[in-house]
Amino acid sequence: MSTFLFHLGRSAARHPWRVVALWLVAAIAALFVNSAVGGDSDDTFRLPGAESQRGADLIEERFPEQSLYTSNVVLHDDRGLTDPGRRQDIEHAVAVLGAGAHVVSVADPFATNTSGVSQDGTTALVTIAYDQEVVSDAMVRSADDAVAELRQSGVQVEYDGSLGYATAREGGGDNGEVLGVLAAVIVLAVAFGSLVALSLPIGVTLLAILIGTSTLGVLAGFLPVPQIANVIGLMLGLGVGIDYALFILSRHRQNLDAGLPVPEAVGRANATAGLSVLFAGVTVVLAIAGVQVSGIPMLAMMGWGAAVMVAVTMLAALTLLPALLGILRTSVNSLRIPLTGRRRAGASLSERWAGRVVARPRTYTVAAALLLVAMAVPALSMRLAFPDAGNDPQQSTTRRAYDLVADAYGAGTNGQLLIVLESRAGELPAGVAERAADGVAAEAGVAAVGEPVVNPAGDLAVIAVTPTTAPQDEETAELLDRLRRDRLPGLSEDGAVTAHVTGGTALTVDVSRRLQDRMPVFLLVVIGLSFVLLTVVFRSVLVPLKAAVLNLLSIGAAYGVVVAVFQWGWAAGLIGVEEAMPIMPLAPMLMFAILFGLSMDYEVFLLSRVREQFVQHGDARRAVVEGVGATGRVITSAAVIMIAVFASFILAADPTTKLFGVGLAVAVLLDVTVGRMVLVPAVMSLLAERAWWLPRWLERRVPSVDLEPDVFEPDVLDPAALTGETRLEHVH
Repeated sequence: MSTFLFHLGRSAARHPWRVVALWLVAAIAALFVNSAVGGDSDDTFRLPGAESQRGADLIEERFPEQSLYTSNVVLHDDRGLTDPGRRQDIEHAVAVLGAGAHVVSVADPFATNTSGVSQDGTTALVTIAYDQEVVSDAMVRSADDAVAELRQSGVQVEYDGSLGYATAREGGGDNGEVLGVLAAVIVLAVAFGSLVALSLPIGVTLLAILIGTSTLGVLAGFLPVPQIANVIGLMLGLGVGIDYALFILSRHRQNLDAGLPVPEAVGRANATAGLSVLFAGVTVVLAIAGVQVSGIPMLAMMGWGAAVMVAVTMLAALTLLPALLGILRTSVNSLRIPLTGRRRAGASLSERWAGRVVARPRTYTVAAALLLVAMAVPALSMRLAFPDAGNDPQQSTTRRAYDLVADAYGAGTNGQLLIVLESRAGELPAGVAERAADGVAAEAGVAAVGEPVVNPAGDLAVIAVTPTTAPQDEETAELLDRLRRDRLPGLSEDGAVTAHVTGGTALTVDVSRRLQDRMPVFLLVVIGLSFVLLTVVFRSVLVPLKAAVLNLLSIGAAYGVVVAVFQWGWAAGLIGVEEAMPIMPLAPMLMFAILFGLSMDYEVFLLSRVREQFVQHGDARRAVVEGVGATGRVITSAAVIMIAVFASFILAADPTTKLFGVGLAVAVLLDVTVGRMVLVPAVMSLLAERAWWLPRWLERRVPSVDLEPDVFEPDVLDPAALTGETRLEHVH
């Protein structure tokens, strides 16, 4: 692989315009195909095999009039809504809403069979049922036109559900990623001290992101790609893309300083740092692809979207960057920036720090491990649930609608449970739906039970249940369990009637349990694949084992911070989170996949240099100090860039985006400080030569992948490396 990457990099440097032309053609083609067949994001959520999904599917198939695709128009006026004139205006607005596109039905709040008007007469609910889950901008404008006169007369009008979030979408997106790019520019300027050098990682990454984003757009034309997949893909694309280019460019500049010709300098950079990038990128892709075992289509698509972006940026770093270096030749260091990019004589700060850690490895190991364990403690109380409108910013229409409904009708109105009674033998038996409703009404924690609504065929009934507690309260989940376990089974003696509980709360509980069930398999897949890959790369079993343990500690600490900030509310106001919230069920698994993969970036880059030094002289502890010293500046720069990119997404209005931004930024910070600068050198020092041990029976079965630059042509061979290789073989 080193030989292949060496020739790939050197060939790109010798024939740069061909490579650049191929990437430009790929970018233009991706844009063209996306504009021709690409689609919009689709946040439709499905949970195949779950009871809540079965209930939702039954309603959609047999009773579309009771579709779950509903939104409420919430009307409020302290002067009251029930006087004849105001009531006539509302009924006119209801009629206009009912004539809108994709509207199946609109519930008149003044109808006798609804509870649409609050007891004090100041709030009314107008429920709109759509025939699709995604509300378009045209549907929003139609609703706005229908209620325009009410707004002009002083009535407060708010939207919830898909209609409310579509209204927020029209206001535009967040541009926090721009701040992340600006931070990357500053870090690269300090690291390289050259305007030309700092522009290369940025330019390569932006072109790769353009292609990756267009690819996701094309996929959206055929598959449901959620909006959060684009956000996470952009996060990772910016972070790892700049980092990968930074690693290779730094090694190339070192090779130029050593006097190598440009093509050979590029080839060696590709074969050393580029090989680290390749294995790190493959590890990230494999880890993220591991979310497939979740059995949740949206989560799987989020993983594939992130994997596509990482793969494209990795390929750009290995091919497009070498081509640009071939075009620039020795001008890569031109346009110097004053007072930047200078190194002090003597050992670097990273090398001196590593020397201290290696001198007292046990002390540093225990202290760092205890710190990470303490930070991970809050994760033990993690509670999974989808954030709802109660977690939205207070100025949003969805949050205002949520608060109005909770104040007027009770907290449970925002999270009703729907009981779906299904007959598998013709019409439902007489009275079965009424008996089920009466039994549920007697259950503790139930505020109200609606009249059973039967579909025209008579084989399906829907019963709306309003809990006394809010959707995210644990008491609501406990009520769901009691209904499923005790109250609803056995509605008919012959078993022909089956009850399914669905709705947002039921779906959240089912998702959480699905993820809990699949988590052990997921961990086994991700950690197992990473262990195998690192065993092949480093020909060691202890190095991959150490990496897995340290990564688990760092990720656990990041989970703890996320729980403390979002669930416990510690310093949440500082990042714009106005209410404590549970953790989104999809977040822990996806964060683990991303973070476990990303942590391997620095692991591979650092330990490959440590192994190079060990190969040269055979002193394990000295190799650790030299490896940390040689890579400390680059890894620190890369980590600061990635932290800045992830942290920039904390500025987003969406709390889920904030959650990912905080979790990923904190995890990278812990990984590069406590992990790479303390635990890795300390543990590697304790292991010493044993770190590179591989059982003989396994050595014969593991393919050999050389990370050292001993595979190049004779004019660029390093005799010391060859001598070191002999010593390494003797150690094995």
